[in-house]
Amino acid sequence: MTLMRSSLAILACSAALLAVAPASAEVVNLKADLKASSEVPPTNSKGSGAVTATYDTASKKLSWKGSYKDLSGPATAAHFHIGEAGKNGAVAVPLSPATSPLEGSATLTDAQASALLAGRMHVNVHTAANKAGEIRGQVTQ
Repeated sequence: MTLMRSSLAILACSAALLAVAPASAEVVNLKADLKASSEVPPTNSKGSGAVTATYDTASKKLSWKGSYKDLSGPATAAHFHIGEAGKNGAVAVPLSPATSPLEGSATLTDAQASALLAGRMHVNVHTAANKAGEIRGQVTQ
């Protein structure tokens, strides 16, 4: 009888610990340093900027804040692109409006999340003078 009570007590404690154990989800902190020299090909812009972001692995929500300055003209667009450092890639998430300061959020697809967490995503700010992008930064942890 004592052995049974002890076993039940251990089982109850184990269940209680599992109930309060943290989920396997996490919030990942990310950043991108936006520079003309990181563009592919590099531009001669005096522009610069930075983006900080968080990614919640449970909800798949990417949230960002950022700013830029000294572009050749007004930004015409800004995006998160899927693409490794040194390579251009497809638009994944538009940053709208593209005006500084930047702030927003989006829910990522599994493929986008995989690229983000593997370091295969960058932020790009486009202008009329630099349609392919004037400043760019690889998103890193």
